[in-house]
Amino acid sequence: MKILFATTNPAKIKKYAQELMNKNIEVLTIKDLNLNLKVDENGKNAIENASIKAKAYYEATGIVTIGMDNTLYIEELPDEKQPGTHVRRVNGKELNDEEMIEYYTNLVHENGGKLTVKWIYGMAIYNGRESKTYTWNKDHFYFVDKPSKQRNPGYPLDSISIIPEFNKYLVELTDEEKRSYKEQKSTEGVIDFIVKSI
Repeated sequence: MKILFATTNPAKIKKYAQELMNKNIEVLTIKDLNLNLKVDENGKNAIENASIKAKAYYEATGIVTIGMDNTLYIEELPDEKQPGTHVRRVNGKELNDEEMIEYYTNLVHENGGKLTVKWIYGMAIYNGRESKTYTWNKDHFYFVDKPSKQRNPGYPLDSISIIPEFNKYLVELTDEEKRSYKEQKSTEGVIDFIVKSI
C-alpha cells in the first residue's frame, strides 16, 4: 500500500519510512509527487494543523495522507512568548535550520543559558472519509545556548537539546542511547497508529 506523508522535512520521513516499508507500506513524499501546495496551517495546536495538512493533501492527490505537526512549550517563558505551533515561523519569517539554531540559542542565552522544554506532537491520517489522530510528547530535556557542531537536517533543535540521562546533545546520542531514551518507544507507538489507521 502507498501513503503520502505531507511533509518536506527529511528527518520526519527518514524516521518512519523504513519502519513502514518493513510493514509493506510505501511512503510517498510531497517531493516524490512534485507537489507545491500552500496550506494555511491555522490550527490552535499540533493535532489541528496535522489534520488540516492531511485533508488538504488528500484532496489534491486522492492518496491516503499523513499530516504531522508539533508544538514547542518552554517552561520558563510566559504564555505570550511560547513558540507553540510557530516553531519555525518567527516574526512572519520561515526560518531555515541554521536560523532556527541561532534564534533559539539567543533566546536561551537571554533567559539564563538553559531552558526546560517539551515537544507535543500531533499526527492525523485522512482517507477521504474520516480523520484519525494521535498525539504524544517528548519531555525531560532542555535547550542550551551553545549548539553541538553536529546537525540532524530537518530537526535543527536536536543540536541545542541536552538529554539529562546521558548529559549529551540529542543529536550526539548513539543508536543504543536513543533506543533506551523515549525516542524508540514513541516511534513504535506512531508506527502502530499508522498501521491500524490506514
